[in-house]
Amino acid sequence: MSGLLRRFFAPRWQHPNPGVRRQAIERLDPTRHDQRHTLERLAADADPGVRTAALARLEDPDALIALLGEATRSPELKRRLTSLVCGKEGRLELSARVAVVARLSETELLETVALEGDNQQLRLAAIERINDEDALVRQACDNGIAAVRHAAAARVDSDAGLSRLVREARRDRQVVRQARERLNRRRADAAQLAAARERRETLVSALERHASAPWEPLYAGRLRHLMREWQQLEDTPDPGLERRYHDACLRCRKVIEDHEAQQRASAAAHQHREDAQQASASLVEALEESIEALERSETLGAQDIASLRSQKRLLAHRWQELADQHVTDAALRRRYDTALGRIEKIGSAWARLDQRAGDLERALEDGDKERLKALLTAIDWPDGLAPTPLLSASRQRLEHRTPSNDVSLEHFETQLDELECLLERGAFKPASRLHQHLRQLADKVDPTTLRPLEARVKRLGARLAELRDWRGFVAGPKREQLVASIEALADDETSVETVLDRRHRQLVKEWKSLGDAAANREQSTRFRTASDRIHQRLAPWRARLESERANNLATRIALCEQLETLLDHPAQEADPDALREIRDRARDQWRRASPVPRDKAEAIGRRFGAIRHRLQALIDQRAREIAEAKHELVDKARQLSEEKEIPAARRAEQAKELQRRWRALGRAPKGEEQALWREFRGLCDTIFASREAARDDRVRRAEERLNAMQGLINRLHGWQPVRSSDEVILTQAIAEAATLEPLPGGRRSEGMRRRWSGIVRARRQRLERLAVIEQVTDWQEVRPLLDAHLQADAEHLAGNEPGDVPLPEGQMLAEDMRSAHFRRNAARRDSPPLDTVEERLARTRVHLALLAEGSVSHRDEPLRLAIQVERLNDNLGREPSRAEEVRSVLVELLAIGPVPPALWEHNVSELDHMLERLSSLPPP
Repeated sequence: MSGLLRRFFAPRWQHPNPGVRRQAIERLDPTRHDQRHTLERLAADADPGVRTAALARLEDPDALIALLGEATRSPELKRRLTSLVCGKEGRLELSARVAVVARLSETELLETVALEGDNQQLRLAAIERINDEDALVRQACDNGIAAVRHAAAARVDSDAGLSRLVREARRDRQVVRQARERLNRRRADAAQLAAARERRETLVSALERHASAPWEPLYAGRLRHLMREWQQLEDTPDPGLERRYHDACLRCRKVIEDHEAQQRASAAAHQHREDAQQASASLVEALEESIEALERSETLGAQDIASLRSQKRLLAHRWQELADQHVTDAALRRRYDTALGRIEKIGSAWARLDQRAGDLERALEDGDKERLKALLTAIDWPDGLAPTPLLSASRQRLEHRTPSNDVSLEHFETQLDELECLLERGAFKPASRLHQHLRQLADKVDPTTLRPLEARVKRLGARLAELRDWRGFVAGPKREQLVASIEALADDETSVETVLDRRHRQLVKEWKSLGDAAANREQSTRFRTASDRIHQRLAPWRARLESERANNLATRIALCEQLETLLDHPAQEADPDALREIRDRARDQWRRASPVPRDKAEAIGRRFGAIRHRLQALIDQRAREIAEAKHELVDKARQLSEEKEIPAARRAEQAKELQRRWRALGRAPKGEEQALWREFRGLCDTIFASREAARDDRVRRAEERLNAMQGLINRLHGWQPVRSSDEVILTQAIAEAATLEPLPGGRRSEGMRRRWSGIVRARRQRLERLAVIEQVTDWQEVRPLLDAHLQADAEHLAGNEPGDVPLPEGQMLAEDMRSAHFRRNAARRDSPPLDTVEERLARTRVHLALLAEGSVSHRDEPLRLAIQVERLNDNLGREPSRAEEVRSVLVELLAIGPVPPALWEHNVSELDHMLERLSSLPPP
């Protein structure tokens, strides 16, 4: 009941009947807010008529746009809104409608406004709001205003959209032209970008290959060239390519830095070798000077021998250290060995003298000359060495001379000058020995001649005594300090053995350097006691050190044996790089096997030095052999570069083979290797450049052939034969195309071949049609002769006397036609059966139908099959052209007779029809 009441008292616009709701809409006032709201509700009604009526009362575009934003939409709402905006309905100003368009976002509505708007400005505003490219393409193609079409076309930006404009915008040529220009420009830009990217890809690949290549003299220059080419490209590089570029540059710079570091290390090693060589030369010179000083002196004493031996041990230790580091020069080693030999000879002579000194003195006292001579012979004192006083006295006794006591004053003054120099330098020990020697010489000098020098002798003696006192004054505290230091060192239990040994040796050396200055028994005893304690403490460590030295000595001996075995049996094709590696590893192993026992160090060091010298000589020999082989390769590369008869590609392959042989050889001596490589690389570059030039020339010639072929295709495409004799032109064109073959491979060449084949086939077909037309045309000239034969046949069949048809006057017939004419006259005289004539005429008709591609009746089907079989059998050797077949059929037609008029009338229409079909030429 309540539902009925609500329905009874409900407003009419809520009535369930759509007609009632439409009538209620007429009473609603859209200017009132509540009724306008009702109209908006009715605009979404389920009935289309109600929606249309409600929307017709609403003229506010904003309200309609708000309704568009709701979930429920209707086509009536869109039509009403577009009608208001386009100016078809309502009274909205243009500016208001343009503002409404600015608030629209639906592409369908905007596209409708752009097509149906009553003002250009309104349509342009709608175009500005459209973002769908398909809609813009449709506007550019179909809009009725040119400015709107141009504006829509200007907003199309994709390649697909521009392609659609070029295909579909037939209404506006300007739109097509601008779209084509933009599309071509975009394609050109894309091609340019692709080419630039390909160039960058090529540069990055080249850089990556360069980063993986070994160093060569032109490595840095090639890197700079590739980097310069990269920087000259104007496009923006791809981030991935740029990252690869920077990575490759870093790797290339690392190769260069590694090489520079290697060069610096090599230069440092070379400088170190030079310094070691100079130091070795200084050592040899010091030894030689010491020996020469002994030989120049007047007499030789035990102190001189001891000094020479100590110097020899010191310099030999230093020489061994230098020899362990670097291979010494052979000439310098020979000088060193000679000096050592001289020292050994002096030492041996001194040992023999020391052993026989007592016997020599007794023989000298006894005056036993035979004994003196035998002893001097056994001593074998070197000739150039200064003798000792004992040897000098013995020699004088044998020579029957007494020792001379006269000493020249000049010699004495010279000795005084030397003593003064020694005192000036503070050299106490040499000065003390020289002063003692001068005192001995003073006894041998005449007192009267020595009197002027007595004052100087006393003065120098006083200076020597002063120097002795001063040394004692200085040495006293120093000795006390050294005793305290060595006792503290002996009491220190925390010192490491190596530090303790080094400090102990230093203190002992300083103690010995003081000599006898300020020496006393108590300090000497304390120093010796502390030193013995240190020796006891270091005994286990020294035992371990001796064991380690023995092991190191065994290692060095084994290393020397291995290297000697290698050098005694070297491989014929030994790689100098492998030998250099063996040398460097042997040197490192030698250095690690240190120290060794001192008494064995010199001998094993000299052995290793000789081995290294032999190994270096072998390396140099193999390097020279490789240099000679590479010189031969350079000569072959030069001959190959000058050879012009061999193709460039084959020469390039041979150059690659030379490069492989170059890499397999190894390295020549350092300076020569680089010079050879530069020359070889230049020759190979010349060969490869000639290959590239030949390749470019082939490409150019191929391009010329393609262009010539394209020109020939274009020329033949524009040529149409007008008579069958024009076949000569086609034959010449085919021959010209044959001279341009073979074309280079590629899509362009394939396209040219297909187009050329199609053009040639079309021209052949046209020539064939022209030839057939000419045959039919020639037949029309023979047609009066045929008519004359038909008339003669009719008279003959009527019973009259057969007569021959004469040839037309002034008409030149071909030989086959003349023969057919004569056979026709002969046929009237022989009168063959009518069935035979009828059959021959039917065969001619069916044959023409086959050539004219016409239809054949069902009753002629067996005849058609028989003719086709005959054609196949006859054409096994050479297939005749259609024009030849047509002429042969027409010749046969002329030769058939006699033909009754009724039979001819029955077939002539079909024959004429077939001839018309044959003469019809389709347009080119």
